[in-house]
Amino acid sequence: MNSLNAPLLPGATLGVLGGGQLGRMFVHAAQAMGYFTAVLDEDPTSPAGLVSHQHIPMGYQDPEGLARLAAICDAITTEFENVPAVSLAALAGQCFVAPAARAVAVAQDRAQEKAHFVGCGVPCAPYAVIETPEQLAAVGAELLPGILKTARLGYDGKGQVRVQTAAELASAWHALKRVPCVLEKMLPLALECSVIVARGMDGSIVNLPVQRNLHRDGILAVTEVYDGNVPAAVAAQAVAAAQAVAQDLDYVGVLCVEFFVLQDGSLVVNEIAPRPHNSGHYSQNACDVSQFELQVRTLAGLPLVQPRQHSAAVMLNLLGDLWFAHSDTAQTPPWDAVLALPGTHLHLYGKTVAKHGRKMGHLNITAATPEAARATALQAAALLGIAPF
Repeated sequence: MNSLNAPLLPGATLGVLGGGQLGRMFVHAAQAMGYFTAVLDEDPTSPAGLVSHQHIPMGYQDPEGLARLAAICDAITTEFENVPAVSLAALAGQCFVAPAARAVAVAQDRAQEKAHFVGCGVPCAPYAVIETPEQLAAVGAELLPGILKTARLGYDGKGQVRVQTAAELASAWHALKRVPCVLEKMLPLALECSVIVARGMDGSIVNLPVQRNLHRDGILAVTEVYDGNVPAAVAAQAVAAAQAVAQDLDYVGVLCVEFFVLQDGSLVVNEIAPRPHNSGHYSQNACDVSQFELQVRTLAGLPLVQPRQHSAAVMLNLLGDLWFAHSDTAQTPPWDAVLALPGTHLHLYGKTVAKHGRKMGHLNITAATPEAARATALQAAALLGIAPF
């Protein structure tokens, strides 16, 4: 693993592959701490590129673009798990890169990801890898009903099909063009949660509080974070498991580990994201150190401090659908009414065109108590046309 000889202090240049909203919030955090920033993304109007000191409008695999990024940066990270791992590996030969290509490659492939969970002793749902007709035929009845997921390039519910029978499984695999897939047994879920950890080059590791999540149509809709949002024993197990996943990968950076809590109270890991995560956005307003500052600290080799949550929080994901809540033509949501509610913090991503399912921003709600945060969040949801939770 490439390492820094000494911490990169403010005034250095930090780069990011990917110009989306996570890159934008990383750039904001880095700039607030006095760093210069550079973004590689071929979209000339990418959210991160628009706010960065430097923007290289070239592709993730463009040799010239990668060379230009490496030439101006002291360290480089990524904001998107599907950035080619080979690009990260190429950059690592010229400057410090975190997370490393190996760790990102594991997160990019569900089969490798599952094998990693098994290898570090973290329980996951029973599964089977399906890459050939022979493996398809060998799937046992005990894995059905299940969810067939493409091994690569799946996120926000994309590339996933629920199947009840062997016939449905075969049909789904063919519909997915017979690409490598993982079949996961469907389990009786009680709730979903996630843990964000940050691990430094020296092996030090800190974590944000356990986040309770609600997904709709495969996309995160609501995150609630406060004492008691999940049972204490489950929370402790989730933190320990997330730390084990990061340690076994020799991970450097911010890592999100998503979990299912089953109806019997047991915990199984779902997947990892080698970057900041939607479910950690509340930390911008409810914690003394946000997930994006943690990303800056791990990349720059700065000391890690355990974040402290000072307010109960609810995060609402703001999709482009909200712009069409009352008309077929996009209309600006009533932000003035929403921001009249106490403890509301609006974060929009600088995307000029609203589309159904497109992540346009998020709303953090903070309060002294969980009851107050939830009550205000429900008021905001009603104003925006978001379904209650």
